[in-house]
Amino acid sequence: MQLPHDAVLLRIFIGESDRWEHKPLYEAIVLKARKSHLAGATVLRGPMGFGKSSRLHTAKILRLSMDLPVVIEIVDSEEKVQTFLPVLDKMISGGLVTLENVKVIEYRGSQPHS
Repeated sequence: MQLPHDAVLLRIFIGESDRWEHKPLYEAIVLKARKSHLAGATVLRGPMGFGKSSRLHTAKILRLSMDLPVVIEIVDSEEKVQTFLPVLDKMISGGLVTLENVKVIEYRGSQPHS
């Protein structure tokens, strides 16, 4: 798959405990992105964060949170990301979604080690 040099980064901020159709929301979003043939998606789990409610979520040893911050990043052409946004809108009831223009330097699969 070829990515254009000028692309868009879709960043989705949700909580680890968020669900969609009885599965983790982050997993459902990645599977939908794959089904939509987007170039790729990465899920990042944050050790600490807060959102609109200002409630602190942390992974400190004495206070393990079951709702740590999760960020999903997807990079693809603006057209493909814009097509995906209505799908995403149906899945997310709370969180933050951002878009930013990015410059793709390189996009290729890993080469087998010899």
